[in-house]
Amino acid sequence: MTDSPAVDSPIYVTRPILPPLAEVMPYLEQIWSSRILSNGGPMLKRFEAELAAWMGVEHLSIQCNASISLVVALRHYGITGEVITSPFSFVATSHAIRWAGAEPVFADIQAGSMGLDPAAVEARITPRTQAIMAVHCYGIPCDTEGLADVARRHGLRLIYDAAHAFGVRVDGKPLVAEGDLSVLSFHATKVFNSFEGGAIVAPDLETKLALDRMGNYGIVDELTVTETGLNAKISELHAAMGLALLPHMDDALAARAAVAARYREGLAGVAGLDCLCPARDGHNSYAFPIRVGADYPLDRDGLYDRLRQDQIFARRYFYPLISDMPMYRDLASAAPQDLPVARDVADHILCLPIYPDLDPADQARIIGIIQRPVA
Repeated sequence: MTDSPAVDSPIYVTRPILPPLAEVMPYLEQIWSSRILSNGGPMLKRFEAELAAWMGVEHLSIQCNASISLVVALRHYGITGEVITSPFSFVATSHAIRWAGAEPVFADIQAGSMGLDPAAVEARITPRTQAIMAVHCYGIPCDTEGLADVARRHGLRLIYDAAHAFGVRVDGKPLVAEGDLSVLSFHATKVFNSFEGGAIVAPDLETKLALDRMGNYGIVDELTVTETGLNAKISELHAAMGLALLPHMDDALAARAAVAARYREGLAGVAGLDCLCPARDGHNSYAFPIRVGADYPLDRDGLYDRLRQDQIFARRYFYPLISDMPMYRDLASAAPQDLPVARDVADHILCLPIYPDLDPADQARIIGIIQRPVA
């Protein structure tokens, strides 16, 4: 792990974790020796195998990032119609739908999970609907049973944007095993990173190999191209970074859980604040979202500004809603009155800094300001 910052340094909402440099060097030496830099080399194959074993899944296709992986997932199923999705997410979720040649349709979310509301999803289904793309926001599981029921009854594909859900388990089972496909992100801001990267968890080997082909231009062999694929490959260098970090993930997740526990203890009983990060085994503490309500001395934006005065950079994830952005706000499904829960959450949410090596003294400073924001 990297050293903690000085107390007077800026505190950002997250901070990438890195393996010890000495543990990275043997992987680099292997790459330099082989001169295999990409195209599914030995480092990638090893990364896929070790990552799948760690996660408790059988098949996954590692790719260059989660956004491209979402596109690949949709194209794998030939989705070109409507995809019902959440307005409360990072904009990449809806962008990927458009890049795949489909059209996003927004449905409201549940207040508790902040994931898609199955009833709201069902109300949006039309003859053009082909898929549901749900988001495990902050690693908090969606209503997977409810969404699976809707998808099954209407013959829809169910794809999860699980960018936040690395390592999350429900009743001992990996959350990313839900749905037809689940997409993970290994971006630097995520719980686990390979600098850049992503993966699609597949239900069987045939699907995994098809996703691999789609992410490699549709190439089967040097003479055969079977589909209009794209370049979603990850380099051997990125695979090496993932391999070097993976042995540290159990400790990293435990450290994140400890940071979250300190927040819950320090903010318990603060009028007008609700801590939304679940305190249960199997969660990854990807983020620490709080809801700033009417009984708090400041509104959400006021607390955001107050923390920035002390160089504490919390984030309003996810505000504004995707449905309010200029490329989507003219969609019929973006009408504000039809997304009341998502709008309410977006207007009151604030994500506090959280990462494994957040200095306890820095965290105590954050908690102290939130406890007494007004002199």
